[in-house]
Amino acid sequence: MKTLNIAILFAAAAGLASCIDEVEPKSSSATKEQVFAVPSAFQGFVDNLSTSLSGQFIYGTDDDSYPYDFGYPSMMLMRDVMGQDVVCTGTWFSMWYQCYALRANTRYAQYPWTVYYGWIKTCNMIIGNEVEDRKRVGIGRAYATRAMLYSDLAQLYASKTYAIDKNCKTVPIVDENTTADDATHNPNATNEQIWEFILSDLNKAEEYLQDAKFDVYEISLPVVYGLKARAYLIMQRWAEAEKYAKLAQEGFTMMSKEQWTDQMTGFNTPNSSWMFGVKYNEDDANIRLNDGDSSWAAQMCIEINPETSGCGYAANYGQPNCIDRHLFETIPASDFRRDVFVDFAVDEMSKADATEYISRYTEHPEWIVKNGNSSLKTNGGGLELKFRPTGGKEGRDNQLIGFAVSVPLMRVEEMKLIEAEAAGMQDEGRGIALLTEFAQTRDENYVYGKHNEAYGSASIATAFQNEIWWQRRVELWGEGFSGFDMKRYNKGIIRSYENTNHLDNYQWNTATPADWMTFIIPNTERDYNLSCDQTSTPIAPSGNSTPTVIF
Repeated sequence: MKTLNIAILFAAAAGLASCIDEVEPKSSSATKEQVFAVPSAFQGFVDNLSTSLSGQFIYGTDDDSYPYDFGYPSMMLMRDVMGQDVVCTGTWFSMWYQCYALRANTRYAQYPWTVYYGWIKTCNMIIGNEVEDRKRVGIGRAYATRAMLYSDLAQLYASKTYAIDKNCKTVPIVDENTTADDATHNPNATNEQIWEFILSDLNKAEEYLQDAKFDVYEISLPVVYGLKARAYLIMQRWAEAEKYAKLAQEGFTMMSKEQWTDQMTGFNTPNSSWMFGVKYNEDDANIRLNDGDSSWAAQMCIEINPETSGCGYAANYGQPNCIDRHLFETIPASDFRRDVFVDFAVDEMSKADATEYISRYTEHPEWIVKNGNSSLKTNGGGLELKFRPTGGKEGRDNQLIGFAVSVPLMRVEEMKLIEAEAAGMQDEGRGIALLTEFAQTRDENYVYGKHNEAYGSASIATAFQNEIWWQRRVELWGEGFSGFDMKRYNKGIIRSYENTNHLDNYQWNTATPADWMTFIIPNTERDYNLSCDQTSTPIAPSGNSTPTVIF
């Protein structure tokens, strides 16, 4: 288990496979010189920027692996289950769903800290190179990746977002010039400081990536525009958010109903809407070891044959993730996005009738009913079929093939919604028009104004933003945005209501974003970095909240 703090990371050269080598050179610059003396080292580090985001055990080792240690998609799921839209029935991510992960002396607090700053170390190694023509694209990607990572950290570790409190503390900034000595007295940056740093990185990335070829598994210029749109959205700089969201969309088209609901390729294969993604390969450690169970698909893909494979936490170990019942029941039947979640109506049917009904969602309804009966004690209402295993029949029979999926990290649909929100916060009529145009591609009967409920009395969202929020919750479900959005809008959590499907004892309601949604800085960092302050002291509620009426 790696319990490294930032200062200790400086005593290690980031390996080309994203491992942390326990070597203590005399200085950071000496390590860099030694590493980049190898002719192929620079490109190896650049290639590692994307490949290390998935497929490898980063926190543990091949012999000491954890089923949540599968790279960037693990972070997406972690922050989604802390809210309300994803119901976590499993063991490993329950630590975040149940607020047990956020104690400073646990590996659950250490894990994201070590992994994020390990990735940042690789970025810094690349950025520290002298700019040459052959290195411009690689350095540009390092700047963009570092910006993406710090934007996550800022949202994870700040108790209040930029728009609410610019002076709220986030995390220490470590860049290519930070020495090991600096890291021992490196204070938390404020929201204002870290977002200006992020924008500075993105400006450099934009400059260096002008001629970079598009590859869905690499950061290209459209992704930089998308990252800028995200940053300006958080900062409520609406004109800039709209500008860059529109620039990011060029060359991409939204997913159709057929693509969204495709039973073979749904959300496992890049298409015309994917701007950036990661790929799990059959020879990756996350797939070939531990029966593939330390992977995204083991948590998210439930169509794995229980007779020939019997693997997968979501598919066969009784630990699937479900959609929040209230959110599902607000999706009209005419909206095709509803069709990737099993209707709760099946829970009122006989097993035979439920199996027949579920055949509309999958070629293997009997697996879904069996899963529901074993995990939920129902026929499977709320189970998600958005994320499909890859490889067709062979992949469903053999999880080592089926789990080798791609995962989207940025889609053009997100940019459409950022554009609509940013436009509407300048001119509501224009924003409503853009939102309606977007929504009617998903539901031809959509009429603006039906999805503007507000959660929590402290919410800063307008009625228009509540409509945007609902679209984001449905469109981007399971893609890592729900927790960030709740903090951005200052939304309370609603898990306790009549007929809720949230787990007993974790049916919690809050008026503001739950304090457990702010990650805690591990003790190891504050033991070595004497200027680092704790940003959160979350306490798990005791028992269920009194049900609220939201229907």
